[in-house]
Amino acid sequence: MTQASLRGRLGSGSKIEKFYSFQDKNFPPSTGQVCYTCRRRGMGIGCAVREEGEKTESEGHRMDVRTRTEEIERLTLAPWATFSDASRGRVRPEEQDPIRPVFQRDRDRIIHCKAFRRLKQKTQVFLSPEGDLYRTRLTHTLEVAQIARTIARALRLNEDLTEAISLAHDLGHTPFGHAGESALDKLCPEGFRHYMQSLRVVDKLEKDGRGLNLTWEVRNGIVTHTKGTWAATPEGRIVRMADQIAFVNHDIEDAVRAGVLDPATLPRECTAVLGETKSQRITTMINSILCSSEGDVQVGAEENEAFLALKDFMYRTVYVDRSAKKEEQKVEKVLTELYEYYLTHIEQMSNFYLQLAYQEGRDRAVTDYISGMSDEFAIRTFEDVFVPRKWHVL
Repeated sequence: MTQASLRGRLGSGSKIEKFYSFQDKNFPPSTGQVCYTCRRRGMGIGCAVREEGEKTESEGHRMDVRTRTEEIERLTLAPWATFSDASRGRVRPEEQDPIRPVFQRDRDRIIHCKAFRRLKQKTQVFLSPEGDLYRTRLTHTLEVAQIARTIARALRLNEDLTEAISLAHDLGHTPFGHAGESALDKLCPEGFRHYMQSLRVVDKLEKDGRGLNLTWEVRNGIVTHTKGTWAATPEGRIVRMADQIAFVNHDIEDAVRAGVLDPATLPRECTAVLGETKSQRITTMINSILCSSEGDVQVGAEENEAFLALKDFMYRTVYVDRSAKKEEQKVEKVLTELYEYYLTHIEQMSNFYLQLAYQEGRDRAVTDYISGMSDEFAIRTFEDVFVPRKWHVL
């Protein structure tokens, strides 16, 4: 949208016009003009300029990018969106960042945390598949974020909050996917749910026990992303829908590639409504949400019925297929042996988990340690502990 059209819609003197006045025809600044926020010449959008040599009154005159971004949110997002400047805050209060609103800051913390990096070597559905085209927990997370952001942007909801929840929703997943989750649920006296563990990761386990100190809205979206109570924010509810749209459709694609599903066997009553291809089905679901959501995130009745039937079909076929899941019976054996080993050899864990063992008990510390492992690390650790090595004679 051009400045002229924006001013015409909002009127002269509006807050948004004042912001866009920094983007007028004189940018980039001519020689002699310097941005006194970034100290560079001609940075363009948002730069506050002064003539070279001109004195500024104080550092307080620097442009606060975050505040301006929050003002734009108020002017452009839907009334039922979650606004950054209205967040319920963090468990430990912090000073605001001068550039990033709170949900952008959360997103960055998630991307840079250790648990996020581990997702690249964690199973999505198929255990240790041969070939490099199958989904991992990380690629699943990115697909969820893409679908969720598309919906959020179209509905004029908070895209930063949506992205942060999407990227963090599976941080607590175990090695070996839901097979690993089932195994740990049997072993841990408190039980194990990956969505609860995702919250524990960001609250407790990251940064050597300090956690990421995320906002209430992101934490709420994480813990409600899969079942039970829906998120308190529309952005969190979007992520829950996007998660299901993503995993059903990419699991179909992976199952076809693995040879355990013939696409011709997909229920005709589902494909007639949703589409024959992954792209068509995702687009149909997104359009249904966009057309049905006004004041809350909803999906059309016809599309929802077809999607639930398709998901049920996947649970009755692919997710229990013997050839695809034949290795899962070994998962329980591997994780059980590791669990029992570390219960009696807690000194083999790092100092952080030793401290957890003394603070919260051995079972809790061992569960945290094993659930954070990647598939590859869990297998390698099992081999190091239980598989005899060859004796090499020099």
